[in-house]
Amino acid sequence: MKNQLGFVLAGSLSEGFSVRINSDVAFDFIKTGKFVTISGENHTFFSLITDLKLEVTNPDILLFPPQAHQKLLIKSLKKRHAYIVAHVKPMLMLNHFNQIVPVKTIPVHFSSVFEADECDVALVFGKEEEHASRYFTIGSPLDMNTPVCIDLERLTERSNGIFGKTGTGKTFLTRLVLAGLIKHQKAVTLIFDMHSEYGVQARQEGKNKSFVKGLKSLFPDRVAIFSLDPASTRRRGNAPDVTISIPYQAIHIEDIISLQSELNLHSTAVEAAYLIVVKYKEQWLSALLSHGENLKEFAQSIGAHPESIAALYRKLKRIETFPFFVEDSNNKNSVIDQMMEYIGQGINIIIEFGNFSSSFCYLLVANIITRRLHDEYIAKTEKFLGTQRAEDEPKKLMITIEEAHKFLNSIAAQQTIFGTIAREMRKYYVSLLVVDQRPSGIDSEILSQIGTKIVAQLNDEKDIAGVLTGVQNASNLRGILASLDSKKQVLLLGHAIAMPVVVQTREYDEEFYKSVSSVVSSKKRKEIIDEIF
Repeated sequence: MKNQLGFVLAGSLSEGFSVRINSDVAFDFIKTGKFVTISGENHTFFSLITDLKLEVTNPDILLFPPQAHQKLLIKSLKKRHAYIVAHVKPMLMLNHFNQIVPVKTIPVHFSSVFEADECDVALVFGKEEEHASRYFTIGSPLDMNTPVCIDLERLTERSNGIFGKTGTGKTFLTRLVLAGLIKHQKAVTLIFDMHSEYGVQARQEGKNKSFVKGLKSLFPDRVAIFSLDPASTRRRGNAPDVTISIPYQAIHIEDIISLQSELNLHSTAVEAAYLIVVKYKEQWLSALLSHGENLKEFAQSIGAHPESIAALYRKLKRIETFPFFVEDSNNKNSVIDQMMEYIGQGINIIIEFGNFSSSFCYLLVANIITRRLHDEYIAKTEKFLGTQRAEDEPKKLMITIEEAHKFLNSIAAQQTIFGTIAREMRKYYVSLLVVDQRPSGIDSEILSQIGTKIVAQLNDEKDIAGVLTGVQNASNLRGILASLDSKKQVLLLGHAIAMPVVVQTREYDEEFYKSVSSVVSSKKRKEIIDEIF
């Protein structure tokens, strides 16, 4: 039997309802973000507690409050005259046809409010056991031990975001979501792993600082590691599947423009770069870096200002310090071709940066690779639209980036390939999973295009306002966001979740490993790789 919490006093469809909590309910059991149901005459309303308020029947009680030792008086007042009012916002309702629909009516006065039970959670959020290929358990509602699932099919229909201040476990949440996608093979993922936290193993956050399995360890047959620093990858106990090398010819002006703020590059230097391209085409960067001793003559030869060329040279000279950037290559598309081969086979890719984890390196490499893959996907999509054959349809690709505000701030979003992908709404089968601690730094137009948001604790008011950009009932969710615990507690909202809900995230432990791992023999893995090449 359901646990009755209270009854509806007043309210409206737009503002939500005031619910008086029964005196026999432990007051500290009622929390913001709690999932409750309102039992109307013809409908059941699935709702969230968004605020709490203390009330008394007579204000004189507050003029002469009881002392701590007056326990009988306190008990008597709490029974009739001092009570809690919860503000409850209905998100969905179950109609008389047993269908879940948007809320378009209201419950009557004194309708009973109950704590949601396992059947309610399963009805609203689905059950992984019944729809194993579609739903993935991400946690459980507050004070409940019932799984809440995200809809993986809807998750891959748009770009998504994982947000939270530093130390709230964003990487853990990202691994959790990616493990679900890999397990059910709803999309192929490309992960730009800035700090080598997704591959073989990673350090767990918390007091014990133990190690947890990475995605490569969980899915050895479905994950490949592409490394910019193979020595670092080997030191951590695994040989990379592919060592990345990027020829200078693969670096385009657009990749440099996207780093304009990171490099503090003046617009005149960018204009000078275009003049180099006009003369030297794909060899523009090699031409610039090879003329370090006679930049003045070089500038005159292309009609650029010497100081602009000198500034451009100083900023881009750093590229020579990265060993994976090579002067010449027989096939400038080799790494991209390999990635497309793996993606075509449904194998997920982790790009490890090893010791090359500076912002400049991360931004530059991510832009180069993503732009080239996007071009490949445009070609494959256009081919599929032309032939309309199922075998030509591209596999969905979800690209994971950390420090997303550096790619998607109001300036960079207009220039980088990531802003283009976010606005395309998976038009070319490519979407983003953005991970960031400062959502207020991401362009508001991009934030409004984020389909599903998984939000851990945020303290800054700008970040809270930013993450709620484009969200219905944003005012009702503000208080919930502000009251989240700092660990293993998130607000789920958006396209892949039936209604906003606060969950305690599932543990990333041995039980989780057993539930998601795909165990394949080394012989079988060799057969898969042999099929690619």
